[in-house]
Amino acid sequence: MAQKKRLLTDISLKGLEIAPSQVRGAIRIVPLIRRNIRNDLRLIRRPYQEDMTVVGLEGKITEPGMKYFSYVPHGLVMSWTDDGSPVAACGGQIVKPDGQRQECGCTSVRLMHRMAKRESANQLRFLPLHLAMEGFLSLFFSGPTIAWSEYSKYALSHGLGSRYETSVSGRYIAGLEDALRVFEIHERQVGVLVFVTESLASAFVVPTPEDYRALHTSLLEDFYGELIYQYSLLYDTTWPMDTTIEDESKINSLADLKGAIAKMRDDWASFQGFMAEGLLQRQLNSQIVYTAGSFLLQKFITDLQPKHKNYIGEVIIRESGELEYLKTYRLSESQTRRAYLLSQLAKHNWNLEATAKALSQTSHDFISRLESAGFGYLLNQAVRDAALKKTKKSSR
Repeated sequence: MAQKKRLLTDISLKGLEIAPSQVRGAIRIVPLIRRNIRNDLRLIRRPYQEDMTVVGLEGKITEPGMKYFSYVPHGLVMSWTDDGSPVAACGGQIVKPDGQRQECGCTSVRLMHRMAKRESANQLRFLPLHLAMEGFLSLFFSGPTIAWSEYSKYALSHGLGSRYETSVSGRYIAGLEDALRVFEIHERQVGVLVFVTESLASAFVVPTPEDYRALHTSLLEDFYGELIYQYSLLYDTTWPMDTTIEDESKINSLADLKGAIAKMRDDWASFQGFMAEGLLQRQLNSQIVYTAGSFLLQKFITDLQPKHKNYIGEVIIRESGELEYLKTYRLSESQTRRAYLLSQLAKHNWNLEATAKALSQTSHDFISRLESAGFGYLLNQAVRDAALKKTKKSSR
């Protein structure tokens, strides 16, 4: 029961400060500063060179031998101490071979075991963002738990079957590479909020400034939703965010000026935090992936709201709730819609009529909604044909 109470319920940036943003074209990068650097948790990047990675998903409630396929440019290795002392010589530890490399014609493939794999007593390798995406793809994967007559034999036997999502590398987000190259990195900076045309594209936090400097450009290797990619191509401006001293007549000393500047910084931080409200303080559904001493690695999805921005991601938090690691991915409207429909079906035991009623729709309209979301294959042909016929009659 103790672990359940430690599940992350929202993201509050506890222990972090929001610094004034830097802007280049459509890209706004907001630095995140950590004042209390402890060094008892460190993250290092482990690069992979293969064209494709295949990860075995042991322990999942899926068919035996289920695999996750994706391009994975790098993993992260977390090292920690149990007594609060600094991690010694981060990056110099002896590491076992991470998976196997195979050549398949003109394509190289890396075979890996588990999304998060313990490598020593105080060291864990995990695949950033892929950990969260695999969790998203596995949502309600088993399909109907009751053999409702409306479902196809495939759905009753295999659940949702093979699922996939598409995304875009950060290198294709217009202006992001230039912004990461020219923007200043603060002395105690441990993360960023990345906005593309003022839409939160990514939140990224690591434990120490040294970790951040080493991982700063890894944002280019992350994957982003197609919507963020389109935003970067279509728009090249941001909102003006100027702030000035309210009453210059009250500035009579250096102390007055210092106080006025501090207020300006607070105003910047408050507004930039407001810009990320779709993620910050949002209710989360979290799952513990690994317990590492006093740290918890978790993956999460925001409570699904079809008309709002929704995110998946990963975090590492201390027992105190302080955020040590964060990486997020914004879901597209279609991704949100698919996940929402599945969540509603699962909530009503996959009963089509009960789910449609809860959503204030007819059964035929709800079935058409499932079809348009790409889940028509879950239903038997007779049900699909009846819904299609009813929809055509209604549209005349």
